[in-house]
Amino acid sequence: MDNHPTAPGFSHEKVETNNFLMIVLILLVVAVGGLVEIVPLFFQKTTTQPIEGLKPYTALQVAGRDIYLREGCYNCHSQMIRPFRAETLRYGHYSVAGEFVYDHPFQWGSKRTGPDLQRVGGKYSDEWHRIHLNNPRDLVPESNMPAYSWLDKSAVDETSIAAHMRALRTVGVPYTDAEIAAAPADVKGKTELDALIAYLQSLGRALKS
Repeated sequence: MDNHPTAPGFSHEKVETNNFLMIVLILLVVAVGGLVEIVPLFFQKTTTQPIEGLKPYTALQVAGRDIYLREGCYNCHSQMIRPFRAETLRYGHYSVAGEFVYDHPFQWGSKRTGPDLQRVGGKYSDEWHRIHLNNPRDLVPESNMPAYSWLDKSAVDETSIAAHMRALRTVGVPYTDAEIAAAPADVKGKTELDALIAYLQSLGRALKS
């Protein structure tokens, strides 16, 4: 004789034998857990306010960031230094959310075929980056990074940069009308290599200083 009482409502047997019900309950648990973890971040100043000294990207840096994304640099290089001793000894201060409030989308990630780039700004000269991007093996013989020599022959698209900066302003980047109006002139005559170097040189400098 079964001495175990039958629980009212949902029983284990009912949940375990009903695939649809189990999926709904799993999704509900994941949704509640996600909300509990994520929603508070929208109200914390450490995640919504820029760190002291952080400035929005210039027009040339915005163009360089677009090239960085277009060429898939994020597939091999992260921009997130994790708060572990081995990370900070090699790359510098760990990443904080306030560094990335003007990034849409941010480039966090732990994939590292190449080194983390979050603190690369100012570490090398513009000329070092120029040589490295034209042919990485001229500076790092063991590098498996492809060359990006065509970037030095391609001009930055000055016709779209103002529209891009206006779009960034709608999501919270504090560009002024004057900065947006001046953007085409700021990138005119610049190559895509110039823009990419300008972006790389901007990374992580606010927290380092």
